[in-house]
Amino acid sequence: MTDPRRALPSVNALLELPELRQLLGSHPRDLVVNAVRSVLDDVRAGASAPASGDAAEWARRIAAAVALAERPSLRPVLNATGVVLHTNLGRAPLPEAALAAMRRAAEGYSNLEYDLGAGARGSRYMHCVGLLRELTGAEDAIVVNNGAAAVTLALNTLADGREAVLSRGELVEIGGSFRVPEIMAKSGARLVEVGTTNRTHPADYAGAITPRTGAIVKVHRSNFSIDGFVADVDVAELVKLAAPHGVPVLHDLGSGLMIPLDRIGLTGEPTVRDAVRAGATLVAMSGDKLLGGPQAGLLVGSAEAIAAVRQNPLTRAFRVDKLTLAALEATLAIYREPDRAFAEIPALRMLGASVESIAGRAEAIRAALPAHADARVVRTDATVGGGAFPLAKIPSAAVSLGGDVRAIDARLRAGDLPVVARIRDDRLLLDLRAVPERDDRALTDAITRALTA
Repeated sequence: MTDPRRALPSVNALLELPELRQLLGSHPRDLVVNAVRSVLDDVRAGASAPASGDAAEWARRIAAAVALAERPSLRPVLNATGVVLHTNLGRAPLPEAALAAMRRAAEGYSNLEYDLGAGARGSRYMHCVGLLRELTGAEDAIVVNNGAAAVTLALNTLADGREAVLSRGELVEIGGSFRVPEIMAKSGARLVEVGTTNRTHPADYAGAITPRTGAIVKVHRSNFSIDGFVADVDVAELVKLAAPHGVPVLHDLGSGLMIPLDRIGLTGEPTVRDAVRAGATLVAMSGDKLLGGPQAGLLVGSAEAIAAVRQNPLTRAFRVDKLTLAALEATLAIYREPDRAFAEIPALRMLGASVESIAGRAEAIRAALPAHADARVVRTDATVGGGAFPLAKIPSAAVSLGGDVRAIDARLRAGDLPVVARIRDDRLLLDLRAVPERDDRALTDAITRALTA
C-alpha cells in the first residue's frame, strides 16, 4: 500500500501557492519556510492532511504556524489565581510611575555610571541610595539584581571562610528549591546550626560564638509559620549578644515591606525601618514582593558594611541594570506619602480592595457570559504570595465555572491573552483579587471564547 504521506506537496510547491504571496510579502522568507516545514512535519507525524488541492487550508495552517513562531515567549497574562504576589507570574505589577521611569531610561542615554557634577565616571550603586536611607533610616544602601544575590553578597562579604551562626528553625527553603544552607555554602560561609526546629534561645547563639564566627544570621520565616511550643531570638537581642565580640548580624528580611499594612487587615510583618531600628549590620530584602517594585535585591545597613559590599568583586556579577534602577527609584519615591502608596502601588491596591467591590465585579462578569454557561459567583480566600503573611486569608470573590473544567482551563491558558486560574472541587475558579479592574472586559471575553470554542 502506498503511504499517503508520499503524496504531500514539497516545501517549494507550497511556497508557490498564490495564497502564500501575502504572507511572504509581510514576513521574512526564512520564517515562512520554517513554518511550511513545521506544518509538513506535523502531518508526517500523524496530523490530518488537508484534502488534495485544498490550498486555502494549507495556507491557513502555515499562517497559524507563522503566528505561533512570532509569538513572544514572555507574554502578559491575567492572574486569576487569587495569589497577589505570584512568583511564577512575575510577582508585583509595577506602578505607572515606574513604567514611565523605565521608558525614560530606555529610550536614550542616562547617567547610569556618570557623575554629572564631577564630569567623570560615577557608580551605578549610588542610585536609589538617598531614598533608601530616607525611607529606612539606614546609614547606607546598595541595590543588586535580586534578593538571593543580596543575601549571597552579604554573607560573602561578612563571613567568607568563616562561620555563620543560624537557628535550625530558620533553615528554610523558598520557591525554586532555594535553600538557605546551600546559598550559605556557595557564599563561602560555613554554617553553624544552633537550637532546635521549634526553640532557639540566646544561650544557643552565645555558646556558638568563637573567634571563627564571621556573622550571626537571622532569617525571617516569611513563607511559613511555627506555632505551639516555640521560642526564638529577635534581632535586637542578637545584636546585643554579638556586639561584645565584634560579630556582625545579617537579617534576611525577605519581603521588603516599607509601611505597615494594618489598615488593610494585614498585621505582624516587620517593616524595613523596624528591621534597621533593631540594629542589624545588614538587612537584605527583595524589591518585587511587598515593596511592589521591580526584581531587585536591596541591602541596607551600616556605612562600613555597605562600603565593604561595594568593594567586593562579586558585586559586579550581581549588578543591577538601568531599567531596574529607574523603576525602583520611582517606586520608592511613592512611599514618601503612605496614602499615595496604597493608591498607586498595584500590589497594595489589590490587597486593600474591598471584598464587596470584587464580588460586584465578579457578578458583572458572570452576567455577561453566555446564557448556557454553568457560572456562578462564589466567595474565596485569596493570599498575599511572595513568601509574605503566610497564614493570612484575604476574603475575595471568584467566577466559578462548571463543565469540563480542565478543557476550559487549557483553552484559557492558550488564548491570545492567557488567563491563569485554579481548579478546586471540580470547579474552575477565576478569582478577581489580582485582576485589575481595567482587565474585566478582557477577562470576560477570554472566558466567553473558552466556553464557546
